[in-house]
Amino acid sequence: MTSLRSALPLLLLLNLPVLAADPLPSWSEGPSKKQIIEFVQAVTVEGSKDYVNPAERIAVFDNDGTLWTEQPAYFEVLFAFDEVKRLAPRHPEWKTTQPFQAVLENDHQALARSGMDGLLKIIGVTHTGVSTEAFIDNAKNWLKQARHPKTGKPFEQMIYQPMLEMLDYLRSQQFKTYIVSGGDTAFMRAFAEEVYGVPPEQVIGSNFVTRFQLKDGQPQVLRTASLVHNDDGPGKPESIDSVIGRRPILAFGNSDGDLQMLQWTAAGQGKRLMGLVHHTDARREWAYDRNSQVGRLDKALDLAKTQNWTVVDMASEWRRIYPFEPAVQPQVQ
Repeated sequence: MTSLRSALPLLLLLNLPVLAADPLPSWSEGPSKKQIIEFVQAVTVEGSKDYVNPAERIAVFDNDGTLWTEQPAYFEVLFAFDEVKRLAPRHPEWKTTQPFQAVLENDHQALARSGMDGLLKIIGVTHTGVSTEAFIDNAKNWLKQARHPKTGKPFEQMIYQPMLEMLDYLRSQQFKTYIVSGGDTAFMRAFAEEVYGVPPEQVIGSNFVTRFQLKDGQPQVLRTASLVHNDDGPGKPESIDSVIGRRPILAFGNSDGDLQMLQWTAAGQGKRLMGLVHHTDARREWAYDRNSQVGRLDKALDLAKTQNWTVVDMASEWRRIYPFEPAVQPQVQ
């Protein structure tokens, strides 16, 4: 009878495929996957000319359109609309006051006419005037019951399986992963750790001015109606510099709002990886770029091509979009 000791080498050999498992199984064998893996190997192998100390392995990711779907509208905007409906009984004047009347009546044309000013009014009444803890609770409660208008799935399931794998792969190689997005910081903190494995202190977004106060003898941090930082466009490298204090060596986005973050990452010394998720799959997700009202990708796409940045063709390079979907053969472009 073969002893356990003599069988051990064979067992180790049998386990080799497991140890060498594909870190990005939902990615097809295309240029983006190759570039990502080669980059990670280059900066993590000691003795390599491109080796980067673990403390400096900073990776930053946009959220909307990069880690989860942003169509047919930003999810935080849909949350704000639902919050208006939830709060409406306390504000009977909203029934005849725009843009709140448009939200209550599902009048999309009136909402469009209200423009950015109208949206800011909606964001103001739904995102401020409460403590940070209360706002996060509101967001969590919404996420538990709200459903995506196209798929009927919870919004927390409308996340990109390939990007989840990339986050896990980077962390397994001692990268520190951050979300740097235009969304409200507290809104993203309501789900980022559970959904992406990114803790609250590594979530950076737009912020309102907050005030410490005692309410009924209890300390709280109140969210006021004044926006202190818009974490979009140039606001992204500004917040990275302020909050992280290190220039990333990897950055991923999907729109022109991420351009300056990618430029800031690219300008550092040593090996770098800048990536864009290009929404090219109208069958499984959406196809949009230069003329889109949501997640417009124009200038960043042009620069990516001249600078040899990684541009992920969703249709041809992702075998699976969402975790709840089976893997399929990618489309040939």
